[in-house]
Amino acid sequence: MMPQRFFHTLIIGAGAAGMMCAARIGQKGRSVALIDHAVKIGEKIRISGGGRCNFTNRNLNGRDGSQYYVSQQPRFVRHALSRYTAQDFMNLLDRHGIAYHEKHKGQMFCDRSAQDIIAMLQNECARSGVSWYTGCAVAAVCALQAESAEGARFEVCTDQGVFRCRNLVVATGGLAVPAVGATPFGYELAKQFGHSIVPPEAALVPLRFEHWAQQGFDSLAGIALPVRIATGEGRQAAVFHEDLLFRHKGLSGPAILQVSSYWQPGRALHIDLVPDTRLAQALCDGKHGRKIQLNTALKQLCPALPERLLDFWLARAEFAPFAAQKWADTPNAVLQKLGDSLNDWTLLPSGSDGHKKAEATRGGVNVKEIDPKTMQSKLQSGLYFIGEVTDITGWLGGYNFHWAWASAVCAAEAAAGL
Repeated sequence: MMPQRFFHTLIIGAGAAGMMCAARIGQKGRSVALIDHAVKIGEKIRISGGGRCNFTNRNLNGRDGSQYYVSQQPRFVRHALSRYTAQDFMNLLDRHGIAYHEKHKGQMFCDRSAQDIIAMLQNECARSGVSWYTGCAVAAVCALQAESAEGARFEVCTDQGVFRCRNLVVATGGLAVPAVGATPFGYELAKQFGHSIVPPEAALVPLRFEHWAQQGFDSLAGIALPVRIATGEGRQAAVFHEDLLFRHKGLSGPAILQVSSYWQPGRALHIDLVPDTRLAQALCDGKHGRKIQLNTALKQLCPALPERLLDFWLARAEFAPFAAQKWADTPNAVLQKLGDSLNDWTLLPSGSDGHKKAEATRGGVNVKEIDPKTMQSKLQSGLYFIGEVTDITGWLGGYNFHWAWASAVCAAEAAAGL
């Protein structure tokens, strides 16, 4: 006969959000258990940030941080982010003696290893008396029709026994990086309790383009440069100033990863390859009396543009006849077209690399159905959703991990009091 256990709070998912939530509830003196289908926990933390975990961003300083999140309801994050700031998490690292540094744009990384974050969360859980059940597959979850004498409201059947709990926290993450255990379990569980799901899509992901190799762009693989990138129009427009990376199969780099969270199929990308120069005007205004060739002029006007990319651009059919011609003799119409093509390279993605290569998932449990102050379901008392399983996706740069910490703290404070 399988054992039956009772905990005040049971958390499904022992990742960043789950461990943070468990530790905080345990610190309040409540019995709490973490269960996860994976044997090795914290894998997404371990592989993040090149192995050093970009764990938060200084921009999350208690002010309105909703601008850094993608959601059907981006303002949902305001309360949690105001309650738990970047400095709060760094204070936790300080108490554990973990060294860290700011890379750029407020992005905070461990000096040594992402493993330090995992060890810190495990130590916090151990100090709080958290029980662990790893390699534990959930077979069924149900709400009890009547609250038991011990206060249980849920029953969770697993291959390691039956768990009963007063509060059930879903911290199962999204679909990104299935190689480390991502599954749609959290979405299915949410639907079981009447929640709607914003369709999950890959976010913070490289993009692909039709005829990329046929047009020769694969020859530019390895080139990186700072750009201005945009997609959408009007109030739906998203604009970033980040580095672009050419790949054999498309584009990546921070610029593409950022804009991918906003890109919709059928929408074009607009990439300014020389964002500090209005190139058409500079080419037309500066040509008079100049005896240098057009390719030399372009290299002088765009010193930050990699020479391999510049040569490729001038070799395109519409510009090739003029590349070795004198700048002064080049028609203004050609110079205008050349400048515009570099200041507004417009291209239509055919798709992304998908969840396999994504760093996050856009979409998830509809936050309209969750209380932003507690992370508790509005449809089922005692049921909570935290972290990436919700329809909250942060920008590249530590924002997703911080949502895990902040939403976990909110849920812990609410659940521990009930």
